[in-house]
Amino acid sequence: MNKLLKTIAPVIVLAASIGVVFALSATKPAPEKKEETQRLISLYVDEVKADIITISVQTQGEVRPKTEIDLVPQVSGRIVAVSQSFAEGAEFDPGTTLVKIDATDYQLAVTRARARVAEAQVAVQRELANAKIKEDQWLDKRTSGEPTPFALNKPQVLEVEAKLLAAEADLKEAQLNVARTEISAPFHGRVREKSIGIGQYVSAGTRLGRVFSTDTVEIRLPLTDVQLAELNLPIGFTADAFNAPQVQFKARVGNREYFWSGHIVRINASVDPLTRLIYAIAEVEDPYGQGADSGVPMAVGMFVNAEIAGVTSQRALILPRLALRNADKVYVVNDQNRLEIRTVDVLSTSEDTVLVTKGVEVGEKVVTSTIPAAIDGMEVRAIRREQQS
Repeated sequence: MNKLLKTIAPVIVLAASIGVVFALSATKPAPEKKEETQRLISLYVDEVKADIITISVQTQGEVRPKTEIDLVPQVSGRIVAVSQSFAEGAEFDPGTTLVKIDATDYQLAVTRARARVAEAQVAVQRELANAKIKEDQWLDKRTSGEPTPFALNKPQVLEVEAKLLAAEADLKEAQLNVARTEISAPFHGRVREKSIGIGQYVSAGTRLGRVFSTDTVEIRLPLTDVQLAELNLPIGFTADAFNAPQVQFKARVGNREYFWSGHIVRINASVDPLTRLIYAIAEVEDPYGQGADSGVPMAVGMFVNAEIAGVTSQRALILPRLALRNADKVYVVNDQNRLEIRTVDVLSTSEDTVLVTKGVEVGEKVVTSTIPAAIDGMEVRAIRREQQS
């Protein structure tokens, strides 16, 4: 009997333990279930602003003289003097004699021409006297009828008067040739090239050098059709005193940036067939004098950056540059925190901002964050950058 109890007892204890475990499991309360919630994407947004603005565009170009000529003599001869102002880079005033040609032969021609004028004047006086004598003789004869021009010596008078005019013209030409032996330029300028020296014989038309005017310089500025539209200027535009767009130029010389002011005078009437660009011509007055910046001139040959200001103001909506996507799309978070994909009309873009005319309204929130897969109508969480800081 005892042996049987020893065998059954462990089985009874094990069964009782299993029963207790099942009883406890049955009475344990079920775990609380949590509802899964969608995690919203957080996006940085900025408000759309509006302002009255004047569009400006950025471009660049090379400074060129408005007037540049070859210095060429109109007479031949040996060079007897060259001015110190006629050296490469030297400055000269209007009318300054830069090169002088030997005038001896031309002065002798003046003397001969004066002698011919004196001879012609005497011939005129002689024929006039003859004409007076013939007229008196005709009147003394008291014959009927009218005298012929030859009878009164009129053709002879006309002939010598014509010869006098020709002699006077020869004298003026000889005097003009003497004046042409002193070669000058009719403007304030500088010498770009010099190609002659004292003692050299030159013929009429020989190139002595090249000079340019410093009164005004030109800058040829390339513009795309988009930039031209931003400035609201037509192809073939010609400026006057009231509508010339202002241009601010800058260039780095050494370790400093210098600035000069000018204006657009015209826009070419054709498109460059190679680059498909339209060129605007800007001018800067007195670039080596009053137009210089701290004594630094806007020198010919310098490469400058230019900012052209528009001539008309207009209302524009202002967005951060990060808000523009795919050239004309922006993402807007509406009052229900839903994403809207909008198309805008872009007026102008810069490094920091975008100017548009329609597609958004003032005060709306545009997204400046990157969105991997934007879906129109998706729910998002808008965060202002100032809130994050």
